[in-house]
Amino acid sequence: MKDPFNRSINYLRISVTDKCNLRCHYCMPAEGVKLIRHEDLLSFEEITEFTRTAVAMGIDKVRLTGGEPLVRRGIVSLVEKIASIPGIRDLAMSTNGIFLDTFSRPLWEAGMQRLNVSLDTLDPERYREITRGGDVAKVLRGLQVAKETGFSPIKINTVVRHGQADPDVKRVQAYAEQNGFQIRYISTMNLEKGEFWAVSGGDGGVCSKCNRLRLTSDGLVKPCLFSDLGYSIRELGAKEAIQQAIKNKPLKGTESHSNTFYAVGG
Repeated sequence: MKDPFNRSINYLRISVTDKCNLRCHYCMPAEGVKLIRHEDLLSFEEITEFTRTAVAMGIDKVRLTGGEPLVRRGIVSLVEKIASIPGIRDLAMSTNGIFLDTFSRPLWEAGMQRLNVSLDTLDPERYREITRGGDVAKVLRGLQVAKETGFSPIKINTVVRHGQADPDVKRVQAYAEQNGFQIRYISTMNLEKGEFWAVSGGDGGVCSKCNRLRLTSDGLVKPCLFSDLGYSIRELGAKEAIQQAIKNKPLKGTESHSNTFYAVGG
């Protein structure tokens, strides 16, 4: 599939929930947010059928995101359904890692191929501060279980202040190198102001190479995180929503007043 600027669109990011068990200060306010009503969430059957249509149209790379995807009840069964779709060459998940010690083996057996795990610091107190209550020991334990399970590569997503690498980041980098993990540096972004930068160690943030579409947990196909455009698969059907998103995909991101990182994924 080609967009109006001749970019090949082959990557689909699926937000399966807007819920999260953490409250990271760069993603969500301390008091939490108004969540999508349960009845408005896409069912696993809707997500699977949409993905099947997207793959038939040219998508071959799929990533499950959130919120935190591992808080969605039955998530392993969704992974199994998506993994069974012929034509997907790369199936991955972004997670904060808190539940990986429990889910690594079931995810692997269901067909998940890769993991990206958020980790901004190794210091327990600093981690609790950033996440407003999280336990970094659970993340580190989950990463080791994922490694032992066989996931490779495992990528570490580390949020940094743009252009700055503080001691926390350097320690995470050393930890990643010691364990054979790949690290990606993601600068803090602002959707409403349209502030974003290229991801160091990854492909995100480079508009000229953007190959992705996003599906929100309530059924909107979004062509760009930094745009308010969205097309309902329930109103238009999967194929038409995808076609409209690609047809209207902007040349570059500008700003968004409707998207949120916790609801659309980073």
